[in-house]
Amino acid sequence: MKRKISGVVAATALAVLAQTGGTAAQQCTVNVGVVYPTSIDWGKPIAATTLWVAEMMNEAGGVDGCKVETILRDDQNDAKVGVDAAKALIDINKVRLLIGTVASGITIPILTSVSVPAGTMQISCCSSTTRLTAMATEGALKGLWFRTFATSRVQASVAAMAAKDAGYKKVTVFYKNDDWGQDLGRLAAAAFRASGIEVTASIAITDGQPSYRAEVTQGLAGKADAVYLALYPKEGIAVVREWLSLGGTNKMIGANSLKSDDFKNTVGMQHLASFVGTDTSTPRTDSAKGFVAAYTAKFGKPPAGPGLPNSFDAAAIALLAYHAAGKDATGAQIAAKVPMVTDPNGEKINGDVEGFKKALGLLKQGKPVSFQGATGALVFDKNGDVSAPAVHWTFGASGIAEKRYIPLEEVNAFIAALK
Repeated sequence: MKRKISGVVAATALAVLAQTGGTAAQQCTVNVGVVYPTSIDWGKPIAATTLWVAEMMNEAGGVDGCKVETILRDDQNDAKVGVDAAKALIDINKVRLLIGTVASGITIPILTSVSVPAGTMQISCCSSTTRLTAMATEGALKGLWFRTFATSRVQASVAAMAAKDAGYKKVTVFYKNDDWGQDLGRLAAAAFRASGIEVTASIAITDGQPSYRAEVTQGLAGKADAVYLALYPKEGIAVVREWLSLGGTNKMIGANSLKSDDFKNTVGMQHLASFVGTDTSTPRTDSAKGFVAAYTAKFGKPPAGPGLPNSFDAAAIALLAYHAAGKDATGAQIAAKVPMVTDPNGEKINGDVEGFKKALGLLKQGKPVSFQGATGALVFDKNGDVSAPAVHWTFGASGIAEKRYIPLEEVNAFIAALK
């Protein structure tokens, strides 16, 4: 279903946003496209976080004095739906900034067939495949692409770290058969091997199959100590059910995509006692703590799902860059202002209404700022990539529980050791 959501409409549609003031004086508007999988349980709060940022920006004064109209479309975690949604946003709504999406397998076709040809800037909270880095290096993305989530290499490496810490000798890898899963599965298998762990099999899982018995049977043949899951909840549930029913071990390592109540509740806590998840993490900074407090106050619970701090920062950085470029800016002009918003030498700006107000004034004067966001003070490299610390997590009775925080320096040192 295609819907236009902004301000009070956004609150009604997602049942998570509230009215804000300070927008009545804004007589002009700028359209901003948002594409996220809102029909999936973990996709709704990612989209809601993005709309919340737009809400605060409007309260602070908007983009170049204009109200931000966020137009939200559900990609349904499907590439064709995502491409159609992005095309409508660009062709019909004339957006020059597109925020989204989650899955790399949807982000890539949107970039190549829609946003880059149209000259629209695109920023994602969560797409992590290293294929995007290669595309940027080759010049295919024309400097229009950014992401606030570290590449799959971080998750793959800390998965190997978790297996090594647990003393596993043999691991079976299951990965989703799309751009994201192929990339993460390949990198994880390489990281396991570089850590001295045997990969008994690396098996592609194509979604929509009635059964995965053949794939699971293949995986069981290697008699692995543990299984690694680079899967989304739907396929993850089906594979784990088959795996356990056929006698597979309950020692599991999973990607952040499995941070899902559906996965936890359907598989059952009795089978997840030895599960360890991987994810990138926010640094232990005041700005990250401030985001948790503000999010909890806004939505009535702490941010526990995947991508929430990353979606906050993606939206904030993109909208501040839009303001710096001006309401009539092209996508390329917006992208060119991102370094001005994330300048380490700029004045530090917090991610709240007062911080946005301050940033709007400084940027209008041509002065750079250093946005201190939910994931810290991000700095993008020439390919639109960032680095990040990581975390091992588990399922607890009340939700996601942190098992171990891994500082950026330790992540980088482990990756270097693997090489």
